[in-house]
Amino acid sequence: MSLSLRRKLRCAMVGGGRDAFIGRVHRHAMALDGRIELVAGALSSQPEKARASGRDLGLRDERNHGSWQALLAHELSLPADQRIDFVVIVTPNDVHYEVAKAFADAGVHVVCDKPLVHTSEQAAELAQIVERRGTVFGVTYNYSGYPMVREAREMVRAGVIGEVRKVVVEYHQGWLATQPAGNKQAEWRADPARSGAAGAIADIGSHAENLVATVTGLRIESLCADLHAFVPGRRLDDDASLLLRFHGGARGVLIASQIAAGCENDLRLRVFGSLGTLDWRQETPDRLVHARIDGPRQILTRGSPWLSEAAQRACRTPAGHPEAFIEAFANVYRGVCADIHARLAGSRADPIEADYPRIEDGARGVRFIEKAVQSAASAHKWTAFLD
Repeated sequence: MSLSLRRKLRCAMVGGGRDAFIGRVHRHAMALDGRIELVAGALSSQPEKARASGRDLGLRDERNHGSWQALLAHELSLPADQRIDFVVIVTPNDVHYEVAKAFADAGVHVVCDKPLVHTSEQAAELAQIVERRGTVFGVTYNYSGYPMVREAREMVRAGVIGEVRKVVVEYHQGWLATQPAGNKQAEWRADPARSGAAGAIADIGSHAENLVATVTGLRIESLCADLHAFVPGRRLDDDASLLLRFHGGARGVLIASQIAAGCENDLRLRVFGSLGTLDWRQETPDRLVHARIDGPRQILTRGSPWLSEAAQRACRTPAGHPEAFIEAFANVYRGVCADIHARLAGSRADPIEADYPRIEDGARGVRFIEKAVQSAASAHKWTAFLD
């Protein structure tokens, strides 16, 4: 089916109202390709703020709700051809499970921010519901959407750098190097009741884990974690250092820190193989460095005609015109849309088009967080990833 013949998909958003950073990012990303229309919402846990936020976005009164329960009930009361096609969940972590479970069990496709839920038990139940109901379930690990991340993945799959021996992934931020007063994002992310059992390792460490899994395909066998809260009074970790062992023998190092003063969003991945190394940084995302064991170092750039099909399809503008954070999110949404459209047409989506993190990736991320916390609290050197 050509894109011109596809109708826009109708979506609703839960969370992401006034003053919410990530909700605005999601809306910008959804709008980028013109495939999605935001038609309904419950944009805050505070009913009046939710409705005011919906009015800001031009939602019609009858689809602008004070609670997600009212949103779901109203959508299910509509004729099937008028309902939303999917819901986007951009609330604090503690709300994800209940909302995702209710919508997925009602047969509504879901896109959920990460970390997926608080526990592996919750993740397993969601996965069972998704399997039973046949719903699309995307998890917005947005760094998987960068074209040069996809190029790195294809190069690893093709054996360009040989056998992967070691992976080093670092994610440094400095925005929590102090205790920012009146910062709503900082408040809920440091609250165990809302954020879950972990801080930095959940918030950005889960991104780092997903980036490693996406590019290399490696799966963790065991890990050794040191989690620490440097800022006095902070109840969850703001700094994490992990050693990783992967199935097949590869080794890894993962660092996730939000107290790296002066750093902004310094995410870097290096993959060391038997024939060469790949090096990608999120702050210069259009470049991928390929250092070969037997030749000159190459700098590959986004939009170049010699990149893989997966990388080229993730590009929107010619080489030299920077693409970054919003476009990476948009690529995740492009994959979700391709999958939903294919299902509406009774067909299977093109795997390159339907390229997005799924419920399995979210569930693995939850286990990673749990195991990091378990390892940090243990006197043993290594903690098995799978019991």
